[in-house]
Amino acid sequence: MSRKIIFKNVFSLAISLLLLYCQNSFAQTDNDSLSSCPIKSLPEFFKKKDSVFVVKPLKNDFLLVLPVLSVQPANGFIYGGIGQYTFKDKKPDDKYSTAYLMATYTTKNQVLIDLKNNLILHHNKLYLGGDWRYYKFSQKNYGLGSDILPKGEPNFTIESIAEPMKYNYFKLHQTGSILVADNLFIGGGIHLDGYSNIKDQNLDVSNNQLTQHYQYNTKHGFSTEKYFIKGISANLIYDSRDNIVNPNHGWFANVNYRSNLKVHQNGPETSILFTELKYYIPLSKTNMQHVLAFWAYGQFLTKGTLPYLNLPSIGWDQQSRSGKGYTQGLLRGQDLCYFETEYRFPITCNQLLSGTVFTSFTTTSDRDRNIEILNYIQPAIGFGLRLLIDKATKTNVMASYAWGHHTQSFYINTGESF
Repeated sequence: MSRKIIFKNVFSLAISLLLLYCQNSFAQTDNDSLSSCPIKSLPEFFKKKDSVFVVKPLKNDFLLVLPVLSVQPANGFIYGGIGQYTFKDKKPDDKYSTAYLMATYTTKNQVLIDLKNNLILHHNKLYLGGDWRYYKFSQKNYGLGSDILPKGEPNFTIESIAEPMKYNYFKLHQTGSILVADNLFIGGGIHLDGYSNIKDQNLDVSNNQLTQHYQYNTKHGFSTEKYFIKGISANLIYDSRDNIVNPNHGWFANVNYRSNLKVHQNGPETSILFTELKYYIPLSKTNMQHVLAFWAYGQFLTKGTLPYLNLPSIGWDQQSRSGKGYTQGLLRGQDLCYFETEYRFPITCNQLLSGTVFTSFTTTSDRDRNIEILNYIQPAIGFGLRLLIDKATKTNVMASYAWGHHTQSFYINTGESF
């Protein structure tokens, strides 16, 4: 199927669903508003203390402890546990903060430990954003540029270009910003990425069987076995969202300019520009669950070059939510642009169950082959279900299914897509 036909079908489906639910939403009267249908979360249906959901309700706090049982394209079957803590200060206008720790093991023999934080503290005057990880990891690589998935070849499979690798990964990215004007924060951060024990499983130099990772790193003077990237950044954030866990309205914008030190003694210094925008539009006056949401971000290598595994790639954003429909790391390049739009709507009157339809577009570059961003665009489309776990913070458990070009995938997460 051509990209033009895919775009047409995606657009038609999105518009049809949007018109249908908008019509139902705006046809409601005040008597049909949510006040006549009390909100109910899943734990209210469980009275036994030995439920799999361990919920500790506190004032302005919500602690969620869940088993992790899910499937991701890059990981296989995942099992483990997650603890998510959502809280806010005592003033009515204080916004919620959230942090979670997740430890999992996968059927691909991966050990994944994630610690993420998005904190709005001191009565909305301090903004902290963190992404800490330790992975004993394995992941397939596919090359650079978004042209790696050809059109007009129905028999093409992604496995035909896959190059499996194993490595250990350590990441510590932490930013802090202070309020300087209404909803506007300025600050900085530190960024550390370490890759070690890299085993390029298809590599056989003696027989001239070379991989994308080996060829790229060798060409640009990087080690093919380990590398460590150290950087500092300046950060500008604008955030008018009503709730960072599950927004109904508002904007979020982030501009981060990072300067990396030399990767090795003779390596070049590098700089990276990261820009991000999220926008939420409420579509109903009586039911705030009707939301049209937009997410766009770009990561651009503005100076120097980076080792292969540290180049921007899909699915490696802070929450690992980008690129639904594509396996993590499939689309990679010196530059990456991503756009996603999602329509969120209620299914049950009490908000226990809601749904989404979404579409996204990804483009990456390969400067060594003169492939620029927007030369090739890879689309995806999908739908999802949301189960309300806590009505105060609007925390959901979500399941999504997505189709990309030559690929499809299923996801289970907490919170929202973005």
